[in-house]
Amino acid sequence: MFYLISGGSGSGKSEYAETIAVRLAQEEKREKVYIATMMAFDEEAEKKIARHRCMRKKKQFKTVECFMKSSKLILPNNTIVLLDCLSNLLANEMYAENGAKEEAVQEILNGMENIKEQCVHFVLVTNEIYGDGCIYEQQTQQYVKNLGTLNQMLAKIADVVVEVVCGIPICYKGKELIK
Repeated sequence: MFYLISGGSGSGKSEYAETIAVRLAQEEKREKVYIATMMAFDEEAEKKIARHRCMRKKKQFKTVECFMKSSKLILPNNTIVLLDCLSNLLANEMYAENGAKEEAVQEILNGMENIKEQCVHFVLVTNEIYGDGCIYEQQTQQYVKNLGTLNQMLAKIADVVVEVVCGIPICYKGKELIK
């Protein structure tokens, strides 16, 4: 099954996604793989990465770092995979020196298909960043547009789509695993 978990910054979406992955792994007695996508580009990012490492350490995830080129990623078969998060992966593909640049959306779609094919359950975390009503520079507007495109395309193929708001999951598609 493919679970798409969305929400704003600090909404609780990562914790919710981890809970889903842990429950699935316990029920099916499978290994859990955590694909981390955030590059430590400043002190704030380093703190966030450290917080996420701490959150998943007790949950016994095998961590794989994948900042770009998820279409080339090779994972252990028959696992539960959690990727956190799509918005970081997109930023890396669009702006990093070796990123896919204008082909970022297609690269990521290929990457998500690659991951889905290798695992039993795929839990994908993404962000909601469109509601502030601000007008940004062209480069940022393209990022927002690309993330919106990815979220829509992935929601169409996901079995379950959940938005987490203030720690409360709201299921839009499929059957919610955890309330």
